[in-house]
Amino acid sequence: RPPAAGPGQPSPQQRTETLGFYESDRGRKKKQSLPDLSLLRFISAELTRGYFLEHNEAKYTERRERVYTCMRIPKELEKLMFFGIFLCLDAFLYVFTLLPLRVLLAMFRFITLPCYGLRDRRLLQPAQVCDILKGVILVICYFMMHYVDYSMMYHLIRGQSVIKLYIIYNMLEVADRLISSFGQDILDALYWTATEPKERKRAHIGVIPHFFMAVLYVFLHAILIMVQATTLNVAFNSHNKSLLTIMMSNNFVEIKGSVFKKFEKNNLFQMSNSDIKERFTNYVLLLIVCLRNMEQFSWNPDHLWVLFPDVCMVVASEIAVDIVKHAFITKFNDITADVYSEYRASLAFDLVSSRQKNAYTDYSDSVSRRMGFIPLPLAVLLIRVVTSSVKVQGVLAYVCVVLFYCGLISLKVLNSIVLLGKSCQYVKEAKMEEKLFNPILTATPGKPAGKQQGTFKSTQGISTDENGSTSITSQPVHQKENMPSLLVTSNSDQFLTTPDGEEKDISQDSSELKHRSAKKDLLEIDRFTICGNRID
Repeated sequence: RPPAAGPGQPSPQQRTETLGFYESDRGRKKKQSLPDLSLLRFISAELTRGYFLEHNEAKYTERRERVYTCMRIPKELEKLMFFGIFLCLDAFLYVFTLLPLRVLLAMFRFITLPCYGLRDRRLLQPAQVCDILKGVILVICYFMMHYVDYSMMYHLIRGQSVIKLYIIYNMLEVADRLISSFGQDILDALYWTATEPKERKRAHIGVIPHFFMAVLYVFLHAILIMVQATTLNVAFNSHNKSLLTIMMSNNFVEIKGSVFKKFEKNNLFQMSNSDIKERFTNYVLLLIVCLRNMEQFSWNPDHLWVLFPDVCMVVASEIAVDIVKHAFITKFNDITADVYSEYRASLAFDLVSSRQKNAYTDYSDSVSRRMGFIPLPLAVLLIRVVTSSVKVQGVLAYVCVVLFYCGLISLKVLNSIVLLGKSCQYVKEAKMEEKLFNPILTATPGKPAGKQQGTFKSTQGISTDENGSTSITSQPVHQKENMPSLLVTSNSDQFLTTPDGEEKDISQDSSELKHRSAKKDLLEIDRFTICGNRID
């Protein structure tokens, strides 16, 4: 029996009625809330749901900058390519124009040397010895190329299947890169062996073996380029153009092998130089193909318009592949588009520094080392093709040849003047001007910098007069024989090989340079190669 309710308290019957009321009210509310979970309510919530992008402003700003960087890549890359191609053109024209004249001047000095007496220990200056070696190698390889039958090579390659030709062309591209890297070392070894001071202990096999190695290299490299040009010529003359299409699609395979690898600024710089060299070489190969085809059609100008669409297609595919490749490499590695201005300034620095009095290399050799472009084999092949395609008969023809040679000299001089002016402008914009007047000296290999004796008087090749104009001289200063061999390190390497996130003063002394990391030293050594597709 439930206890009796006290005064002011509800009875058990009233409590039961109240609980029943609450339960019925809760059920009614539950039944009323069931329609709120309908499909229409869910769709309405999805359609009206909002969010605020400003809550992650940094992320979206970064994405927008990446889009702008990709949009700037074509312009900045083509500016670098345009400047680099004209650098290669300048080094290539040097072989046809100024090198023969320099060889004649060196031979004239050698013949008339007894008239002046032996005032100097050297019969010829080192630069003159290198010029004579280049000229002799060029002449010997040109006569050796006469024993290579271009027509037989063309028909031999044309008889192969499309797949074989595609494989051959890929093998030739790889072989060209490898032999270019090793060939410049062969030429540098010859130049240094021929001009090394005689007071030193002999540590080489002799000038004559190095000379034969250089001749063999230039001859083999010229044959390799000839096979490339012949394969491209077969692709142009094929009826269904399938081979040309396959060869062009090979450029897009290069994207797959490059964009998904890790690249730093130094690796990207090496790959950019390789692309410049490859594009200029392709232009020369297209010129050779056009010359050979025009000769077969008796120089009919109508046939040139038949070749023009294919030439434009090859050039356009090369440009498109380079743009896509560099755009995605810079995107995946967080590299800004301004880095191409740094690359252009570094190339300009090489050009300007080669005009100084204390320059340690010729400009054409500097381009060869930086880009892997060696003009001697390509020049031998072009001379061989031109002399076999163009027949010179009569006095008027020889007059035209002389006028054409004068035009080449004028083009070379004009190109050099414009390049030098633009290079000085790029160096000033990059604020690398003071590095030209304060070269950093490093010890020779095997000798510590602290044990060097003697002083080095840096005579600048770039001087500024009162009016602010810049004058550049190109005559080297002869150093004393008892002075230790000093190497002027190109400051453009330090400008480019400084690791990201490390703001380092480039004008620091040599004692601080010895404490660089092994990775940085490796990049400095590898500046003479063209292989830029490394995985760090």
